[in-house]
Amino acid sequence: MTAPESTAPEAARGHVVVGVDGSEPSKQALRWAAFVAATTGATVDAIATWRLNGFTTGQRLMDNPGSFDQSGEVAKMLADTIAEVFGDNPPADLNSLVEEGNAAKVLVEASRNANMLIVGSRGRGGFVGLMLGSVSTACSAHSACPVMVIHGDHPAPPAIVAK
Repeated sequence: MTAPESTAPEAARGHVVVGVDGSEPSKQALRWAAFVAATTGATVDAIATWRLNGFTTGQRLMDNPGSFDQSGEVAKMLADTIAEVFGDNPPADLNSLVEEGNAAKVLVEASRNANMLIVGSRGRGGFVGLMLGSVSTACSAHSACPVMVIHGDHPAPPAIVAK
């Protein structure tokens, strides 16, 4: 007996969540997310986060009163990162999401409905010598789905497209 062809809605294909902060490791994570999604038929949710940071926010507000929009700045960083990584050909099923909150908490929450969570080993914060950043450590420990932590600059293989 053969299984009938799937008539499941597109949402049933699943999705891959990737944390993006503009760092080189997060750019590699974005490339890997596109590869995994292309080979599994999933969509990609590229998530960038922001939260009010006392000193940085206060300094920016003093420097440019009335013109501070952290969510807008993060959305621009995400769009710029996607453009840098994919040029004029971003994956068709790529969703850009900007969320307020702690990066690890937002990504772990997003992992509840994901097939995979992909993050870079180190982002914008932390100490340069650490091998695994606090966000990737928290995601690895608390994610509800498998987690891929991208180390170094090994590029993702080219996507294999079924004919």
